[in-house]
Amino acid sequence: MLALQFKQFGGPEQLHLTTLPDPSPDDGMAVIRIMAASVNPSDVKNVAGSMEHTTLPRVPGRDFSGVVEAGPAEWVGAEVWGTGGEIGFTEDGTHAELIAFPVQALVRKPAGLNHAEASAVGVNFIIAWRGLVDFAAPQVGETVAVVGIGGGVGGAVAQIAHSLGCRVIGIDREPPDPASPAGHILGSFIASDSKVAEAVRDLTDGRGAEVVFDAVGGVMFEAAIRSIGHRGRLVEISSTGRRRVEFDLLDFYHNEGQMFGADSRKVDTLQSARIFDRLADGFIRGHFHAPVIAERYSLRNGPDAYRAVQEGTRGRVVIEPAA
Repeated sequence: MLALQFKQFGGPEQLHLTTLPDPSPDDGMAVIRIMAASVNPSDVKNVAGSMEHTTLPRVPGRDFSGVVEAGPAEWVGAEVWGTGGEIGFTEDGTHAELIAFPVQALVRKPAGLNHAEASAVGVNFIIAWRGLVDFAAPQVGETVAVVGIGGGVGGAVAQIAHSLGCRVIGIDREPPDPASPAGHILGSFIASDSKVAEAVRDLTDGRGAEVVFDAVGGVMFEAAIRSIGHRGRLVEISSTGRRRVEFDLLDFYHNEGQMFGADSRKVDTLQSARIFDRLADGFIRGHFHAPVIAERYSLRNGPDAYRAVQEGTRGRVVIEPAA
């Protein structure tokens, strides 16, 4: 099979198109032909050497949509989608023609999504679900403020929160594209260079948000933690621009706040499959919509796909191995 592989850390130029042995369906594994695989910012960071525990040489890529080519008879020919915390880091990933994947983690792709759309759901929706539903557990009628709503994770959080009957406040440098899924459901928007915490309280009659999902972290942490109301919950998934932060501990415990850290790499293929089952139902019912696909690349042009993500796009970047 053809695959993108890197043998040392660095920029996208470290990715080389390589011929590797086809995986085999052994020990409870199925072989999936990759029809589409999105490129996440974490994939770019992985090649750059910014992600811990990656072993080399490695085929990167975390998310996929494809067709089962070998494995149990009841699965052969099925269209499936998936992801998993170990894929692309300690196990070869999805930026290849084929991948071996645990049979127990196979999940059928919703028919309403094409392969490119399905491949762009993975990590973004998995960590959004993990942080919002599993950890923060918002209730109907609560306000969820999303820091970084214009990004992939922020857009996923907004959709999930809306489906749970929550009010969504978006925070970012600029409003999300009105044509994007998040743009359709956004209740209010706050520019991230404004007095964010004060604006959140103005929009919530002085209470603050019951949940703040901070998909940026670091430089936005202080604004995020000051935006939660009494017994509010803060979810952190990143540390953009600043790894160490400070906050007023007295204010925090007087406010009886809670803070959760959520790491997509801790959600393995089986845990991801359980979330994908829930997500599939949401897509089938029309509660969730796939991210906008901005650019498509072949495996041969894989390094260009990584450069596109590195430079920033309004929408997802997808690699289609058969192109």
